[in-house]
Amino acid sequence: MKVVLDHLTKKFPNRDKKGSDVIAVNDFDFEIPDGKLIGLLGPSGCGKSTTLNLICGLESPSSGKIWFGEDDVTKLPPEARGVGMVFQNYALYPHLTVRKNIMFPLQNLKGADKLSKEEMEQRVLKAAQLVQIEKLLDRKPSEMSGGQQQRVAIARALVKTPRVLLLDEPLSNLDARLRLQTREEISRIQKETGVTTIFVTHDQEEAMSISDMIVVMKDGILQQIGKPQDVYDDPQNLFVAKFLGTPPINVFEGSIRDGRIHIGDEDLLQISGIPDQKVWVGIRPEGFVLAENGHLSCQLERVEVMGRDTSVVAKHPNLAGETIRAIIPAENKVDTSKSVVKFNVKVPKVFLFNYETEERIYYKVEM
Repeated sequence: MKVVLDHLTKKFPNRDKKGSDVIAVNDFDFEIPDGKLIGLLGPSGCGKSTTLNLICGLESPSSGKIWFGEDDVTKLPPEARGVGMVFQNYALYPHLTVRKNIMFPLQNLKGADKLSKEEMEQRVLKAAQLVQIEKLLDRKPSEMSGGQQQRVAIARALVKTPRVLLLDEPLSNLDARLRLQTREEISRIQKETGVTTIFVTHDQEEAMSISDMIVVMKDGILQQIGKPQDVYDDPQNLFVAKFLGTPPINVFEGSIRDGRIHIGDEDLLQISGIPDQKVWVGIRPEGFVLAENGHLSCQLERVEVMGRDTSVVAKHPNLAGETIRAIIPAENKVDTSKSVVKFNVKVPKVFLFNYETEERIYYKVEM
């Protein structure tokens, strides 16, 4: 099911009734392709969950429309939209067994959609098998781990065969190992069912690992949409560049002077077509190349060996942050007896941003 958000805006009245309205979602306008898993990604308070609530009908938009395929669902109540919702806190009924928790949405079906007891049992078993909890159907939620409870919540959302599946930070209550396992399960389930799925998270690694596309948000405004690797490799602004990536991108105060990128007094690259100006220079951690006569000199802090990679932690007076973190292959040995470490850079991993607007500046390297 294709989902289209057509200039969607949601405003909440200011609590003190004196200031202007709070805009949680600001003119969202994009299309979610049929059968894809989309990650809504951004920091806390950026409008992710509000967007999800608008899609499922728990909130009404201030303006704009929501389409499921060719159907305008903007004014439909949640139960009429054909959505399955999985909440952050599972929202299971503690007094009911797993079987009855999963069956609950089916018992509320009426009219032509009403199912017999046998049909409901078959649907419950099928949903339980999909999330691999068919042997736990007679347990109560209190007798299950967090990961198992989350699977119950997913099964309950899927048992109605929804047109759209919505997941609101479903992994945030799980420990690191369970998060990894459960996100892989979500990806498997989505591929098996083919249901259009919208997955809300503030964890960029989570979103990038399982999403077909990611939507990066900030302050209710859509920043960038694309395939995870494409957005990482080609960020449209400094916010997106800083938000995606672990370790995060290293950002320096720099300048363009006479067709060259400078960080402080050091000449990094020769480029063409960019007038002289102050800029932000972003270098991904994997964009540093250890070189004895490198163009960028940094104050060495420490070296962390991580198996196949080495993390070089350093400082620079023009760095917009505490420390530089450069990731280099483990076979490249850093001379820790020296206080200064020098790097060259990989051009595709160096990004320029306007100093005022923080929008991306595209450049060509002069060879």
